[in-house]
Amino acid sequence: MEKSLSKLLLLILLCLLSNGVNGKAKARNYRSEINRRLKLLNKPAVKTIKSEDGDVIACVDIYRQPAFDHPALKNHTIQMQPSFIPSIETPNGEHENSRPVVSQLWKKRGSCPKGTIPIRRIRRRELLRTNGRKSPERLDRTNKTASQDRFMYLNSTKGSILYPTPENRSTAVLMTYGYNYIGASGEINVWNPRVEKLPEFTTAQIWLKNGEVNNFESVEAGWTVHPAEYSDARTRFFVYWTVDGYKKTGCFDLTCYGFVQTSTEIALGGAVDPGSSSFQQQYVLPINIFMDPTTTNWWLVFHDIYVGYWPGSLFSLLKHSATSVEWGGQVYSVNVRKTPHTKTAMGSGYDAEELFGLACFIGQPRILDYSKSYKYPTFVGIWKDEYNCYSAVNYKAGNANDEATFFFGGPGQSYRCP
Repeated sequence: MEKSLSKLLLLILLCLLSNGVNGKAKARNYRSEINRRLKLLNKPAVKTIKSEDGDVIACVDIYRQPAFDHPALKNHTIQMQPSFIPSIETPNGEHENSRPVVSQLWKKRGSCPKGTIPIRRIRRRELLRTNGRKSPERLDRTNKTASQDRFMYLNSTKGSILYPTPENRSTAVLMTYGYNYIGASGEINVWNPRVEKLPEFTTAQIWLKNGEVNNFESVEAGWTVHPAEYSDARTRFFVYWTVDGYKKTGCFDLTCYGFVQTSTEIALGGAVDPGSSSFQQQYVLPINIFMDPTTTNWWLVFHDIYVGYWPGSLFSLLKHSATSVEWGGQVYSVNVRKTPHTKTAMGSGYDAEELFGLACFIGQPRILDYSKSYKYPTFVGIWKDEYNCYSAVNYKAGNANDEATFFFGGPGQSYRCP
């Protein structure tokens, strides 16, 4: 009996030692992989700029950017301009934006020379925390909401569509669905909402999607407060893409291959300034994303600056068009739809019903189809996962001919959202 027990203890000890060795080996391999990725991402710079927010902006040769590290893009020819430029008009026919536009903080300290692009230096701790990616959008199978309440109605006339409820995310959006969209735009009101703790984050953005609800392709842009990704609580301009619902593909900004940047003026992931204040000046981030039908590349425009594009070769479904567009906000936290709820805010942190001056908004939402003419979507619906925590309203003031403005957001945990 004692001999059998001794043998068992010896086997357990050997197993533990083996696991310890394997664990150390895995840790070494992971550190080695992080070092390799940092070297690939943080390219040699022609010039560096130290921003007042602590970021280091590297001016990198446009042909040495991270996108071209991927084998599929090794022989890619950079498209410096789209083959057509869609016209974007405000409701009264004017082409200029109606509100002051944010800029990026790093530009106060300098600019990048022609032939280079500004790339924000990635920190080791940022890769360790997030790997530059969102977590997969797994559907929340524990959602107790009645099934009919998870259907969104478009203008109360076009019938209903099922809007999925992903785990660990709470969304409040204006959405249009069902047509072949090759572009979308909007003026996103800029605020600096609270994020309670890592790895939570909050966004205000535009999504263009195609595909199944748990395996979709998307291109996205807007602003975010994401301390895990960017090491501070500033409001930052971001882009994202995926071809499998965030499972294994895609990333923020330039933290993986994918987005091809052409502009010397915008640093993806760079902090934006100034932000809006309650009943004070309201600042906006005008975003325009559209597909060039000639190349199938999806172009991103920040105000009037052509930042770059997602190559059409990245996609299967989006190579042709998007079938849904969303404008609005999203909070990521393991404590959404739970008690106690996260205190991470969406938008301005005020409820949508507070309207202009307090609530965050997206003005002039537009879609682009193969007519190549931007227009307000014919059919729209509103979705909010947790209306007591983050609300949404498509508000139309004045007469019936006025265009609606989409307001969204909320504080998260409150007396209405315990």
